[in-house]
Amino acid sequence: MMAALNQGLGKLRASFGAMLPRVVGLGNAIGGDGLPVRLSNRTYAGTRQGQVRELGFDQPLLWVVMALMAWGLVMVYSASIALPDNPRFANYAPTHFAVRHGLFILIGLIGSLIVFQVPMQTWERFAPWLFALALLLLVLVLVPFIGKGVNGARRWFSLGIISFQPSELAKLTILLYAADYMVRKMDVKERFFRAVAPMAVALAVVGMLLLAEPDMGAFMVIVVIAMGILFLGGVNARMFFLIALVVVGAFALMVMMSEWRRERIFAYLDPWSEQYALGKGYQLSHSLIAFGRGEIFGVGLGGSVEKLHWLPEAHTDFLLAVIGEEFGLIGVLVVIGVFMWMIRRIMHIGRQAIALDQVFAGLVAQGVGLWIGFQAFINIGVNLGALPTKGLTLPLMSYGGSAILLELVALAIVLRVDYENRQLMKGGRS
Repeated sequence: MMAALNQGLGKLRASFGAMLPRVVGLGNAIGGDGLPVRLSNRTYAGTRQGQVRELGFDQPLLWVVMALMAWGLVMVYSASIALPDNPRFANYAPTHFAVRHGLFILIGLIGSLIVFQVPMQTWERFAPWLFALALLLLVLVLVPFIGKGVNGARRWFSLGIISFQPSELAKLTILLYAADYMVRKMDVKERFFRAVAPMAVALAVVGMLLLAEPDMGAFMVIVVIAMGILFLGGVNARMFFLIALVVVGAFALMVMMSEWRRERIFAYLDPWSEQYALGKGYQLSHSLIAFGRGEIFGVGLGGSVEKLHWLPEAHTDFLLAVIGEEFGLIGVLVVIGVFMWMIRRIMHIGRQAIALDQVFAGLVAQGVGLWIGFQAFINIGVNLGALPTKGLTLPLMSYGGSAILLELVALAIVLRVDYENRQLMKGGRS
């Protein structure tokens, strides 16, 4: 019986195989792109064959970045609209900072479109030269009459209507240089002096230049980027933790040797004390008041009171406090959740590139994730009073020309890495 059943199934398969070419030919002869289907007494044309189009890069990541920038633009306008009431900004229009921020975003988007066209091999080839250019700019910004000084810090080049901050460029170039460095040192990554010491010297030079400005916040971000890439590149774990211990000790020593840094730490520990409430703890105390006023759902867009000359730098370093006051706990959790999703997506792109044997591209993408993630973590922690006050903006949202430009360039490089990953997975060349 089983033999007869198998024989019948074989004949059925043979007859279907012989009939299928004729049915397909009939469909082509009719002239349609699909097969006709007859139900009851009606004939329905088959659906046309749709072309499957594979996206060239991670579009959800792109739309999340655009959404963060759009929200940031709205919040910069909300946080800065009352600044012209201050005599310091009396000549500014209420839309001054929002218009300039929008201009920076536009320049950043144009720059990122150009950067996206550059292959990762080109970035790898020019990484050392770009790092050398950043070092040169860090030196020039310290030269009187070349660098622009604001509130005792010399961090900017004045370029007419905009100012350029070379420390932001240094974040990108140290990332590219560290990734290229690890690829070149892959064979000796277990040896401290051959694998780590040269990178430590480069970081020391950058650190001295940044601390001379001074810009300790940018130096912290750069150290985290470089150390993170060393760790992800496979440096021996014992050496990594030894370096981390040395770095933490160095930062602790810098704080102990600087009176104003010590005061900032003490103000963070007790911002409500009489000694610090009107001094080093003033920003933090008013930031906490803003979050307290926002409660769960916020006071509504534009309803912030703290931005009315109570909270300094509300449109830059403390933009999240305005978000917390106007959108409440819900708004803050949305910001944190979006950043967590974005960083996870970027790190996945980097791991995918490494799995495809594109180590440089993978380390660069993961370095961008470390950069954006660590800077967002520091800014959120400072605004919430969980970390000492430090002048770092909220990525993609806070007001700042150089920051928004270089962050968009870095994210364009990540999208380029994802684009090349997809090309390789389709069997093409990156």
